[in-house]
Amino acid sequence: MATTRSVPRWTILLIDLGLCGIALVAAYQLRFNFQVPSYEVDLLLPVLPWFFGFRLLSFILAGTYRGMVRYTSTDDAKRLFLTVLGGTLLFVVLNVVRYNLLAGVYFLPFSVIIIDFMATAILLIASRILVKLLYLRAQGSGKDTVRVVIHGAGEAGLITKRTLEREGSARYKVEAFVDDDPRKQGKRLEGVLISPTKDLQRMLADGSVDQVIIAIMHPDPELRRQVVDACMAAHVSVRSIPPVHDWINGQLSSGQIREVRIEDLLGRPVIRLDDALVKERFAGRTALVTGAAGSIGSEIVRQLIGLGAARVVMLDMAESALYDLEMELQGRGLSGFEPVIGDVRDEAAMEALFSRVKPEVVFHAAAYKHVPLMEAQPAQAVRTNVGGTRTVATLSVKHGVKQFVLISTDKAVNPTSVMGASKRAAEMMVQSLSEEPASAGTRFVTTRFGNVLGSNGSVIPLFRRQISEGGPVTVTHAEVTRFFMTIPEACRLVLEAATMGKGGEIYVFDMGEPVRIADLADRMIRLSGKEPGRDIEVKFTGLRPGEKLYEELLATQEDTQATHHPRILIGRVRPVPQELSSVLADLLRHGLAGNDADCVHALKRIIPEYRSQNSVYATFDPPTAGKA
Repeated sequence: MATTRSVPRWTILLIDLGLCGIALVAAYQLRFNFQVPSYEVDLLLPVLPWFFGFRLLSFILAGTYRGMVRYTSTDDAKRLFLTVLGGTLLFVVLNVVRYNLLAGVYFLPFSVIIIDFMATAILLIASRILVKLLYLRAQGSGKDTVRVVIHGAGEAGLITKRTLEREGSARYKVEAFVDDDPRKQGKRLEGVLISPTKDLQRMLADGSVDQVIIAIMHPDPELRRQVVDACMAAHVSVRSIPPVHDWINGQLSSGQIREVRIEDLLGRPVIRLDDALVKERFAGRTALVTGAAGSIGSEIVRQLIGLGAARVVMLDMAESALYDLEMELQGRGLSGFEPVIGDVRDEAAMEALFSRVKPEVVFHAAAYKHVPLMEAQPAQAVRTNVGGTRTVATLSVKHGVKQFVLISTDKAVNPTSVMGASKRAAEMMVQSLSEEPASAGTRFVTTRFGNVLGSNGSVIPLFRRQISEGGPVTVTHAEVTRFFMTIPEACRLVLEAATMGKGGEIYVFDMGEPVRIADLADRMIRLSGKEPGRDIEVKFTGLRPGEKLYEELLATQEDTQATHHPRILIGRVRPVPQELSSVLADLLRHGLAGNDADCVHALKRIIPEYRSQNSVYATFDPPTAGKA
C-alpha cells in the first residue's frame, strides 16, 4: 500500500518563520508607504533575532507545526490565529517595557505590530488552506465527479458541504442548496445558490444531479417524504446525515452520510409523547425488563436509563445478545443496569430473581414472535407466551410490584396464527389477574401495536439484505398490508401506558393507514438507486402458515376509549369468561407435555374468534365458523 509522505515538522517551522519574515517586511513597507527610513532599518536589525525567537517559541508552545497541513480544520485555523495574537501581545508588552524602562525606544512601532499581526495571521492560515486545496485536488484527480444538491441551508447543510469538499474518495460538487425558508432563498452559502425546495423536481429532471442529501436535523416527515419521492421519480440517489449525537467525536464524516433511514419510509408523522410525565414516573425506580436483549426490550432499557431509573434489571435467555447490549451501554458510559441470564418459564429462577431484585415495575417483553415458527411448534409458543407471562405476572403480585406492563401485538386481534392466539391468551390471563382482589396492589396494563420497523426478524432488514445481494425481493402476497411504527415509538407507548394505566387496560396506537408490503419493497428498491422489475425482481411467494393479509388493532367486539393523548386509545374488550382459569390450566398442561394439537384445541376454546389461516390446524375450526 502506498503511503503519503509528510513534510518534516522542522520544515513547517522554517516555512512559518519565513512567512513571518515576509509579513514583517510587508508591515514596514505599508507603514512607511514603501519608503522605509534607514534609521528604522537600523533600529530593526538588533531586534530581529528576538522577533523570530519569540515567534518560534510561540509556535513550539502551541504545537502549530505538529498538525497535518493537508487536513487543516477550523480548529487548526483558530489555534494559529490565537498563537499569532499571543506573540503580537508579547511584542506590545516588550514595546512598553523597552520604551519606559530600558532604552527609551520601541521594540517595534505600534503600527507595524498591528499590520504584522494581520499579515502573519492571513499568511499562515491561507498557506495551509492552499496546501489543503491542492491536496484535495490531487486526491480527486481522475475520479468521477458526484454532483450533489443539499436539502437544508442551515448549519447542518453547511457542515455537510464542507465534509464533502474534504472527502478524498470522490470529487463532490455541491450544485445547489434547497430550503423552505423564504429568507434564505435566492442567497448564496459559500458561493452556492439557495433555491426553494419546490424547485428540486425541476433540478432533477435534466439528469445533472447525481445525489440529494437531506441535511436537516429534524425535518418535517411529510416534506422529507416529498423530497424522497421526487428523487425516486428522477432515479436520483437520496441520502441523509445522522443525528448530531451519532457524529464521531462531534464531527460529521462522509462515511456517515447514509441511505435514508427506515423511519423515513414511515408514511406518517412520528408520534411523540410527554417525556416529562414519564420521567417523573420512573426516575429513581427499580425496573425489571424481560426479553431485554430484543429490539423492544433493549430500547425500553435505554429509555428507562435515560429517564433516571435507579436500577434496570435486564433479563433474557439469549446470552450473546444480552452481552452485546451490556457492552453497548457500558460503551456509552451508562450505569445502573444489571444483565441477568434467565428463562421466564423457570418458576424457581424467577422466584429467586424477584426476591433479590424487588422490582417496582415490570415490562414483560419476553415472547416468541415469529408466526411460521410458532405455527410449527404450538407447545413452545404456549409455554413461553402464556406460561412465561403467567409466571412473571403472578410473581409480580406476590412481590408487590406496582406496575406490570405486557407487550402484546396486533396479531392477537382475531388471531389466525398460533403466535397471535397465544398472545391473546396472555392478554386475557393478565386481564383476569387484574380483576382478582389479591392483585389490587399491582396495576396490570397491556400495550398492543403493529410491526416494528427495523426490529430483529422484521421485513425491512430482510429487504435490505436481498437488495444488496441483487434480489429477488420476496413478498408473500401482492395485497398484504401491515401497520408500522418505529422502535422508539413502540417503547414510548409502553412507557406512557405504564404511566397512565389504572389497571386492566389494553392500550392501542392510532397508527394511521396500513402500508402495502409490496409498496414498501418498491420504495426500498428505488431508494437504493435501482429499478424494480429491471434491476431487482420482486417475487411473490404466497402467504406463510398463520399469516394474515390484513392486520387489525381492535377486534370486532371491541370499542375504544380516548385518553389524554390523541393517538393512544384504550380498547374495550369483552369480559373474561369464568371458565378461563380451568381452560388455561389445560392449555399449559398440554404445553408442558408438548402436545401441539391439544394446545391449538385449547386456544380455540379460550379464543372463539381464533381461525387458523393457511395452516394444518384449519381443520380444527367449525365448518360454518365466522368471526365472532
